[in-house]
Amino acid sequence: MITGVTGMVGEGVLLECLENIAVAEILVIGRKKYSSAHPKLRELIVKDFAEIKNYSDILKDYDACFFCAGVSSVGENEESFTKKTYDFVVPFAETLSAVKPDMTFIYVSGSGTDSTEKGKVMWARVKGRTENALLKLPFKNQYNFRPAIMKGTKGQKNVKTIYKILGPLVSPFISAKTLKLAEVGKAMINVVSKGYSKNILEVDDIIKLTQ
Repeated sequence: MITGVTGMVGEGVLLECLENIAVAEILVIGRKKYSSAHPKLRELIVKDFAEIKNYSDILKDYDACFFCAGVSSVGENEESFTKKTYDFVVPFAETLSAVKPDMTFIYVSGSGTDSTEKGKVMWARVKGRTENALLKLPFKNQYNFRPAIMKGTKGQKNVKTIYKILGPLVSPFISAKTLKLAEVGKAMINVVSKGYSKNILEVDDIIKLTQ
């Protein structure tokens, strides 16, 4: 399962999953239809993510969920960002853990996330709170990916302008901290099949899982 495929991260991860022979079938969950079709691709369109509890017979057929949906913290205060992050992700994950606890759940967080929940940076506290809540759920495995700068995949339609500009400029200087979205997707697939020693994966951990 993948959420957020109409966004940059979700679409990049989806494209890798479609090409990867280790993935047999993908269920895209979202509020609107994805623009492309593929033999591996199935879709579940919901008006509200809370509705997934009505589709337990479908959800239990999948081994993993890659939660790539999310919003920027720009223009948000802590209350509104919490509603769009913690209150969006955690109830969804709680439903999945009840439907199929032997599933692997991967949440795309971000570099700089604050696991203490007490730092000065608002978005980092909220994402840290979200990660901590997810780690308590009874999944087979739960991993929090913390990528930093990401580069789009060839053929992607949903690449933010800022990434189109910054990606080529910064990667020659901080290549160790720059990830291609295809690498993020590959690392997700590999962590489902192989596992990993950490539940929180920073950029270097994600790179290791692409090898």
